[in-house]
Amino acid sequence: MSTETAHFAAMMAAGDARAPHAGQREEGREHFALLVARARSGDAAAFERIMLETERKVVAVAWRMLGDREDARDAAQEVFLRVYKYLDRYKPEQDFNGWLYRITINVCRDAARKRGARVDNSQFAPRPGMDERAAPEAASIETNAEENAIRAQQRVLLMSALETLPEKERAALVLRDLEGLTTEEVARVLRSRPVTVRSQISSARAKLKLHCERLLRRQGGRQV
Repeated sequence: MSTETAHFAAMMAAGDARAPHAGQREEGREHFALLVARARSGDAAAFERIMLETERKVVAVAWRMLGDREDARDAAQEVFLRVYKYLDRYKPEQDFNGWLYRITINVCRDAARKRGARVDNSQFAPRPGMDERAAPEAASIETNAEENAIRAQQRVLLMSALETLPEKERAALVLRDLEGLTTEEVARVLRSRPVTVRSQISSARAKLKLHCERLLRRQGGRQV
C-alpha cells in the first residue's frame, strides 16, 4: 500500500474533523441571523448572499449523500427552495449551518427514496478527465499532476466507500468526519442522541476501512 493510500485509509478510520472553534461559530450565527432577517424583509440580495456563501457546502454534502454530482446539484436547488420557503421558521439563536445541514440531509433522503434504488458503484470508476476539480468542494487547481491524480483516486475510493454505508451511518460520518461538526452538533442536526451518533460513526469508520482494504486487495496492490 502506498504512503498516500495508507494516509487516506487512516484518515477515514480515525476521522478528519475540522470543526470551527466557538468564536467562529458564534460569529457565523450572528452573520447568518442578520442575513436571514434581511431576506425575510424582502431583501433579495441578502438571500443571494446566503446562497453564495453556503452553496458549495450544500452541494458537497448532497454529493456525498447521493453519490452523483448531477443529483447533488438538483438536491441543492431543492434545499434553497426549502430554505426560502421556511425562512420564517429559522430562529436567530439557532445555528444556521446546523439548520441548513438538517434541510440538506432531509432533501437527500427524499431524493434517494424517489430514486428508488441505490447508486451503482460502477459510476465511481475513474473516467477520463475526472480529477480534483470535478469535486464540488475543490478549493483550487493543483499544479502537481501526480498529486492531482492521487487525490482524484482517493475521492473515487471515498465515494465508493460511502455508497456502501446505510443512510444514517453515512449522514453521521459525512457531517462528523468530512464536514467537521462535533458529535453533539451532528446529533442535533440528525435529531438523535450523541451516544447513537458515536455508535454510527464508529461503525461507519470500521466499514469504510474494511471496504478500502478489500478494494485494494482486489486491485492487486495498485496505488490508490
